[in-house]
Amino acid sequence: MDLTQIISKVFLPLSLAIIMLGMGMTLVPDDFKRIFKYPKAILIGLTNQLILLPIIGFLLAILFNVDSILAVGIMILASCPGGPTSNLITQVCKGNIALSVTLTALASFISILLIPFIISFALNYFGSDTGATIKLPIRDTILQIMVITVIPILLGMIIRNYKKNFAKRMEKPMRIASTIIFILVFIAVLASSSDKIVIGMKAAGLATLLLNITTMALGFYTAKLFKLDLKSSISITIESGIQNGTLALVIAASVLNNPEMGIPIGAYAIWMFITGGILMWHFGRK
Repeated sequence: MDLTQIISKVFLPLSLAIIMLGMGMTLVPDDFKRIFKYPKAILIGLTNQLILLPIIGFLLAILFNVDSILAVGIMILASCPGGPTSNLITQVCKGNIALSVTLTALASFISILLIPFIISFALNYFGSDTGATIKLPIRDTILQIMVITVIPILLGMIIRNYKKNFAKRMEKPMRIASTIIFILVFIAVLASSSDKIVIGMKAAGLATLLLNITTMALGFYTAKLFKLDLKSSISITIESGIQNGTLALVIAASVLNNPEMGIPIGAYAIWMFITGGILMWHFGRK
């Protein structure tokens, strides 16, 4: 295992879990009760992520006449849920963390059911049917959500309940740590996929950039259209545009056995870190 693999497979998941622990220390059970009592924000967020995102990805792949294999890669990405990175960015942007965590968890579970249908459609439409049976790593996906996100957040909430002053003191250091972790994740992505990123930018750079910007803008303005507060609008914006690239790469390389489909995923990863960084800078300093 080289240094890049150690960073991406050991250090980053551990660091993200610690950040989720810090997020948990900013939350109380009432934060989640409010969301489910007034579920409008959840419905808007899930609609953007699970329905509108794949439609936009499909239309952009056609509009830019993307190569069939790369078009399927775009659809794989568009069908994937958000990941822990979206929660991290939401924290720094001072968005609604409880909403972000809820959307990530719900979208992840629902996506497990939707992804096979979306990818099967993409393979048939773009003429790249590999004949592979699409069987997702359901257990691994659920474990990732539980270990990196749910369990640390629950532990953080327990700490908040019994050590309220300590939890409040840790809010600012954890936000700074989140920014540092975000930068490290970005560097790890560059180091591990530099060759794919260069190729991806040439082949599908503009299409993936527009996918990222369009979905984020749609997330923000649909939230505003339905009169959600700024914190919830920030969360939906980020959840709409920050996808679980790791899961997308697993589907492309392992499930469909076609690493070339991961090329646009690498390009999108760069765009989402750039736009995520801009949002962190804009909202984090307010």
